[in-house]
Amino acid sequence: MAENEIGRMIIFGGSAGSLDVLLKMLPHFPRGDVAYVVVLHRRADVDHLLQALFQKRTTLEVVEVEDKEVIDRNTIYLAPPGYHLLFESRREFALDSSEKIHFSRPSIDATFESASEVFAEKTIAILLSGANADGAQGLLQVRRAGGITIAQDPTDAEVSYMPEQAIAINAQMHILK
Repeated sequence: MAENEIGRMIIFGGSAGSLDVLLKMLPHFPRGDVAYVVVLHRRADVDHLLQALFQKRTTLEVVEVEDKEVIDRNTIYLAPPGYHLLFESRREFALDSSEKIHFSRPSIDATFESASEVFAEKTIAILLSGANADGAQGLLQVRRAGGITIAQDPTDAEVSYMPEQAIAINAQMHILK
């Protein structure tokens, strides 16, 4: 493996109720040949406080993705509001402002599906709490590509609908408690 090559791409997707779960998990994100991506449904007109909030809870670098940004190890990348976060290659992000998916931009489905095409079995996709079906089909694509898929236990989720949708179509391999 090349010096800066990504061994695993770990992607978290969530909406309503997922922020608290992520804030609890952040201090435990390990270093290594891994990059992390967080796709949250959030309003584009709100200050960009998420980056600072995350950075206080981790020693990894936290950045909001810019178009054509190079993917680096030991970094947590935040999908910016108003754009779908995609992967152009195993080394580069792409931002897309096309139509909303499940009323959302960024779409979790779009990011999971793009990761399944680029990273295939090196993808770990985790779907958290949320109030719509975004992420379920993308999770299924990751699973079909050989990646690891995880859905939050709906009984532990603040808003159970999103993980329930993944479980209903058998997109998850594991349940996160």
